[in-house]
Parts: sequence; C-alpha cells; structure tokens
Amino acid sequence: MITKSPIITQSPVLTKPERGSVIVEVDHYKYSNAVADTLKGLNFSISKGEFIGLMGRTGAGKTTSLMLLNGLIPHFFEGDFKGKVLANTMNTQRYRIQTLARFIGLVMQDTETQIFGITVEKDVAFGPSNLRYGKEKIHELVGKSLKAVGLSGYEKRITTELSGGEKQRLTIAGVLAMEPEILVLDEPTSELDPEGRLEIYKLLSSLRKENEVTIIISGHDSEEMLQFTDKILVLEHGSICWQGKPGELFSDVKLTESFGIRPTEVSEIRDHLSSNGQKENLPVCNSIDQLVEYISQSYCFKPSSNLALNSTAIKNSSQSDRPVVIKAVDLNFLYTSSKSALRNINLEIHKGEFVALIGKNGAGKTTFSKHLNGLLRPSFGDVFINGRNIKTVSTSELSKEVGYVFQNPDHQIFSSTLWDEVEYGLKNLGISENDRKTRVMEALKFVGLEELKERHPFTLGKGERQKLAVATILAMETEILVIDEPTTGQDWEGTKRMMTMMEKLHKRGHTILAITHNMRLAAEYANRVIVFANGQIVLDGPPEEVFYEQEKLQKASVTPPESAIIGNRLRSYGLEDFPVTISALVDQLCQKSHGEINVN
Repeated sequence: MITKSPIITQSPVLTKPERGSVIVEVDHYKYSNAVADTLKGLNFSISKGEFIGLMGRTGAGKTTSLMLLNGLIPHFFEGDFKGKVLANTMNTQRYRIQTLARFIGLVMQDTETQIFGITVEKDVAFGPSNLRYGKEKIHELVGKSLKAVGLSGYEKRITTELSGGEKQRLTIAGVLAMEPEILVLDEPTSELDPEGRLEIYKLLSSLRKENEVTIIISGHDSEEMLQFTDKILVLEHGSICWQGKPGELFSDVKLTESFGIRPTEVSEIRDHLSSNGQKENLPVCNSIDQLVEYISQSYCFKPSSNLALNSTAIKNSSQSDRPVVIKAVDLNFLYTSSKSALRNINLEIHKGEFVALIGKNGAGKTTFSKHLNGLLRPSFGDVFINGRNIKTVSTSELSKEVGYVFQNPDHQIFSSTLWDEVEYGLKNLGISENDRKTRVMEALKFVGLEELKERHPFTLGKGERQKLAVATILAMETEILVIDEPTTGQDWEGTKRMMTMMEKLHKRGHTILAITHNMRLAAEYANRVIVFANGQIVLDGPPEEVFYEQEKLQKASVTPPESAIIGNRLRSYGLEDFPVTISALVDQLCQKSHGEINVN
C-alpha cells in the first residue's frame, strides 16, 4: 500500500549562495489592487545544476513565483512585496531586469509577448544583439539555438505564419541564444505535440548536464516531469505544500489528484488494478516498461502470432447515414511565403460527429480548420459547409453555421465585461433584446461563468477566458463547433471540466472538431480521429483503429496514449482487443483474470 508523503512547507536555505543557485524567502506578495496575497510564506532553495519541476493547480502562484527570479516582481509588477530573492548570487531587488536577464532567462507562458522579429532568425538574434555580441557570435548562437529546438531551416520563415507550437519553440530558442545560467520556463510545452514536449525536456536535460544550467520549469506534463526532473515543488495558495522526488508523487494517485495534478496513465492503471483487488502486492510502476513486464508475467495470456488489426473487433463509429456538414475536395492552401500548408485534402464530416484533429505542430490542423469559417480561403480546391461552397459565402454568414474558438482566447475577446462579450455577436445578428438576454445567460450558465458576468474578461485566468470564448460561440447557436486546443494551459481539474462541457455539447447534437495534442482526451472523447502530417491526411478512423497504426503514427510524429501503447505491446502476449483508454485496458485485464472491475 502506498503511504501519503509528508507535507513540507519549507526547505533548507543555502548559507552560501553560488552562481546558478536560487534562494526564495517571500513573506508575502500581493498584486496592485488585488484583494488577497498571491504568494504567502513562500520559501525554497535550488542548487546549481538542479532540474526542478513546479506544479499545482491553476492560480496556485506558479507564474508569479517564476517572475520573482528575473526581477519582474517587484520591479515591473510592483505590488506589495516583502521578502528576499537571490538568483545567481544577485539580490533581484537591487539589480535591474535588464541586468538579471543576462544571466536568468525567462520563457513566459504567452509566447507572443516575447516574439519581436519579423523572421525567425531575426527574432532569435534579438537577445544576443542587445547584449552587443559580434555578428559571427550571433550567427553561431542563432543556428545552435534553432537546431536545439528543432527549427533548423526555419530561419527565413515569417514569425506570424508559425503555428502555436512553433512559436513556443521559437521563444525558447530566443532565450537559449543569450546563454543563461538559470533557465526559467513557464509552461513552455503547453502547445506542443507529445513528441515536441519530449524533445524540449531532452534539450533541457542536456543543458543541465553539459553546461550545468539550472532549470526551473512549471507545467502540467506529468510523464515528462516524472522522467526528467530531480525534484517537484507543488504550490497551493502561494506557498510550497509538498516537495520531493517525482517518483514519490506520481506513485500515489490520490496524493497527486489532491493537488490538482494529472496522474500518469501508468500510475492510474496500476491504481485501478490494485484498488479493485485484481492482484495482491502489486509493485509500484512508474514506467510503461515496468507495467508491461508485470502484467505479462502476472496475467494468463496465450502468446499470439496474429497481431494484425481486425476491423470487426473495432467499434463502428461511422455516421455515414447522417447528412454531410463539412466536405473538402482537393483542398490546397499556400501561405504568402509559398510554403504549402495543405495538399489535396479530401474528407467528409457528418452531422453529430466528435472529431479529434491531431498531428505534430505545423502539420496543417489549424490551417484546415480556419477554412471552415472563412478565415482562410482555398488556394486550390473547394470546401463546402452544409452544401454551400465557402467561395460564395461571406465570413459573417459562415459564422452563423460554424463557431470557432481560437487556440489563444485573447485573440477573440475585446469587450469590457463577460456579458458584453457574449452579447456582441448576437447584436450583429440582429437578435432582439429579450432573446439576447436569454441566450447570454444560458451560455454563461452552461460554462459556469454566470456569477462573473460583470467582470472584465482579462481579470480571469486563461482557462476561464477559454470558457468565455466557448460561451460566445454557444450563444450564436451554431451547429458546428471548432475548438483549437481546448485544454491548453489548464490544470487537470480544468481539463476535465472543459472536456465534460464539450461532451455535453456533443450530446446536444453539435458537430465537434477539437484540435488537440492531448492523445488521452482524443481517445476518451472523440469517435473519430484524423491525423495530419505535412499538410496531408495520413490516417482517419475510430481511435481504436488509428492509435494502433504504429508505423504510420511514428512517421507522422504522433505518440499514442499510453493505454494504447501498453495494449499494443500486450498483444504479443495474447491481448485480443484494441484498448485506447484506461477503462478499456483494465476491463480487458479483468477478463483475463476472470474478475470484475469497475473503472469510472
């Protein structure tokens, strides 16, 4: 049985700070005009060369804590501050932000606030140019940094044409080019695909090992935090509520969830098997290899040589008897840089489907989706919405049929209150005042924001602003909803609430297209998965089929959910079905042990 790890509120303080170390001793910090303290009794220390993960619920104080380290607090966000922060031996209250930035690199959560250059190479060169490096040195650093984040060959690309994930990589490259001794990253992988996330963590790990760079990273990446960090600091209400080795945290599912952190799939599978009495003395498993080895030795499998996909074993999610609401015919699109973003897209989406669009950053998912409401128009080919060619329909007309929630909700929020924001589109449609009131209140209530209707949108957290963006579309009562990365930057509780809301919309009859890098959510909620790679569709089918096409997924740089990876490996031991979710995998194992199990 796993015991709950002790709560630690304070860590020992370094007596002699060294270059690359961090000491934080903050009695309290409150933003100007805020009612309550954001940080209170925050104390921790980090040694040179450590790789630290900062985790916790949205609003726990992670971003605020990171802004202490390069002087943004208290110099830029002045507020009410009492305490001391030493970073790289420098007292951050006594040095200017410009000086601190030379040694302490900060990658902020909102990548677009850190992109200044017109082209990729000019943006990466911005930092070292301000440090007065020579041209040869700058050129060397630009090439080295772009290669490190996987953007070699992008030097001449226009920054505004990059995908959200590519912009995230660019921001990291820009900070790396200044060769910081302490690297602070605020959710730097929130918009990256699984393979991209892994690449960034591997990059950070090598920086730590080769150059003794101190790494502090916040995020919700449970698997990567477990694999790469030395220590996890968990924040709650602005102070450290737990700290310790990653394995201690993630081996205890209940403890992890109590902090609003997503457990790993491996730990959840192990927990379900253990708590339902499937096996006695089930060992702690923190990796896929450990769990597969245990299951293969402990359950009654008959080795199978037939590993081919069996279409009859896969549930039929076809909606072909329903009307086609979206149709693309030979769709091609080229950006102004002449980069081909879409090539010969042909597909039909039927009324009432829940479709997950997946693929690595820059694969064409968002570019395709922006054709559905007229934000982009085909370079060649055609797109039909409810039978009408978008070439003959204005964007305003398409907005009545297709609701689009942007990856960054701030791109579509501009009113001074939540109520005004949701009502704005209805006024443009000429909806009567009484009907507007009804629709606005219903939409705000549906997303759980009715009590905040008079608040300014930008006083909300990003997760709540995403819900507001959804509410503005719901009020328009469009049949088709396109939501770009609905769970970006949200904690586990917020992610589950968002997906539950989308599931409710689907049950109400809406056609849902969700662009996502969260393969677990794609497997659990979508009845159809479409994989994009290099501007083309390479796979299209139910999750149970798509996530077992191992070779094609690998070529598309797509990593399946861990349940599917485990299920695929267990097929060589005789597992017969194609589980892609935790519940489906555990049910299969239950049948092998002739027991009964209930996974909620």
